[in-house]
Amino acid sequence: MTFKYQASRPYLTGNESAYVADAIETGMISAQGPYMKRFEQAFAGFTGTAHGVACSSGTAALTLAMRALGIGPGDEVIVPEFTMVATAWAVTYVGATPVFVDCADDLTIDVDLIEQKITPRTKAVVPVHVHGRRCDMVAITRLARAYDLRVVEDSAEAHGIAPVGDIACFSLYANKIITAGEGGICVTDDARLAAQMVHLRGMAIGGDHSFLHDTLAYNFKMTSMQAGLALAQLEKIDEILALRAAIEKRYDAGLADITGLTLMPPREVLWMYDVRARRRDELCEFLSGEGIEARVFFKPMSRQPLYAQPNWPALNASRFAADGLCLPTYTGLSETDQEYIIERVRRFYDAG
Repeated sequence: MTFKYQASRPYLTGNESAYVADAIETGMISAQGPYMKRFEQAFAGFTGTAHGVACSSGTAALTLAMRALGIGPGDEVIVPEFTMVATAWAVTYVGATPVFVDCADDLTIDVDLIEQKITPRTKAVVPVHVHGRRCDMVAITRLARAYDLRVVEDSAEAHGIAPVGDIACFSLYANKIITAGEGGICVTDDARLAAQMVHLRGMAIGGDHSFLHDTLAYNFKMTSMQAGLALAQLEKIDEILALRAAIEKRYDAGLADITGLTLMPPREVLWMYDVRARRRDELCEFLSGEGIEARVFFKPMSRQPLYAQPNWPALNASRFAADGLCLPTYTGLSETDQEYIIERVRRFYDAG
């Protein structure tokens, strides 16, 4: 179905076309093209880190981080219950076991529950900045130091939240705050980890290109065309974040007094605007008929077929999955657009 008001939409108003066309015109379209390095350096600078390693997706970024940290079979990694399944998949891809921790009331991992899940096999924790909300990184890094754990931040939805872990992984998918269409990037202050991720990303080919591959690796490279698009996005990141902050404020003001909706806690940066809604599925169906695409929340990891466990206890993540939804959130969403969306939500609940 085509929606007039999509859940998300890229904001391509800068040098995107010029940079992609330049890559095509010069023939420098692979990962060896100049936009790759320019984007990696610019994104590292934006996040306040020393090294950026661009790759083919946010999932690839998380997988590279796990491999670079030496996580593998026999290891356990703490993962939030409430996240996109790719967070857990990255752990499974490297042969390790994800151990799930429920979310707090802001959807981020409940730090008070992490310690009880740590065992001698635990090697890392993956906090996820859900919908642009920063996890309690002070408490998480304190635990990591106490138990000698590595911290991999899943920042797929959080461009603008400064990393503090060993590696932070961002998605550049089309619905993210900035995009390359498809893509991802890891950032770190550790030169050794960055070099290892570059090596793994490029099929572990040695510097002499002799086609001797010293380890099992991946073809997770990003093209220069994608990097050019992402670089153009990054050039206007301050504008993008400011426009999204305004969208959050307008939704907060317009939805606050609607009986049937519960607003979620504030976000450090806005990826998707989320609410809890009485009669959530009926509301989604009504909005769809009005040309508005609303998306339901992630399902808990322990409910995913790959990770399902019998007799799992009651979870905050399950409650949120039952009634949570995201309203259209994209940088070009105008005030008039939002007024229409808010009015339609109000009409649904006014009708009883």
